[in-house]
Amino acid sequence: MSTLPKLENASATPSPLAPHEISRSETYFLGVGSVLRSLPFAMIDRVADALWHAYLEGRAVYVFGNGGSAALASHCACDLGKGTVINGNRRFRVLALTDNVPLMTAWANDACYDDVFAEQLIPLIDKGDIALAISGSGNSPNVLKALQVAREAGAFTIGLTGFQGGKMKPLCDLCVIVPSDNMQVIEDLHVSINHSIFISLLSRMRAIAKDLIRQQA
Repeated sequence: MSTLPKLENASATPSPLAPHEISRSETYFLGVGSVLRSLPFAMIDRVADALWHAYLEGRAVYVFGNGGSAALASHCACDLGKGTVINGNRRFRVLALTDNVPLMTAWANDACYDDVFAEQLIPLIDKGDIALAISGSGNSPNVLKALQVAREAGAFTIGLTGFQGGKMKPLCDLCVIVPSDNMQVIEDLHVSINHSIFISLLSRMRAIAKDLIRQQA
């Protein structure tokens, strides 16, 4: 038997919110839509192009971030590493530095948390590789330190952030800034940006696969 309370006049139009009331879902999504329309689409396309060139040149991509951005780093690596596989094509070389929990905790415990990404990058990253950093604020110390390591190695650095870009912005060759000061909105749109880049790359790979099939016919 249902224990949900009965709602009277459920079909009635809700009244405007008083200042002290909790915001309704539509209010949040309208805010997301407003920021969505202001995204730097040309910069997002440039990031997709940079990742595509890295793929063509056989370069590696290293993705990292904290909290929700750590989850997105793993998500991004999954999309690029698995989602772009078509008919045995050459695969993206991509690694999320957020996925080796024992290694991360070892560096955090034995050195400091600021080192958890930088120390992973040191033996791996080469000139021409891509470091893809995700930070809603743009100010996470461990993300900034990893970007510095990547730059010193001659890697190409890409940032995904919000607010005004934070300290990350000058460390990035390309920096996509979601123009919002709401962390939840920033993280929502970071996921969407990741998916838009993935779809762009996937469409290019499908075009190559079709060309190969046509040539073999």
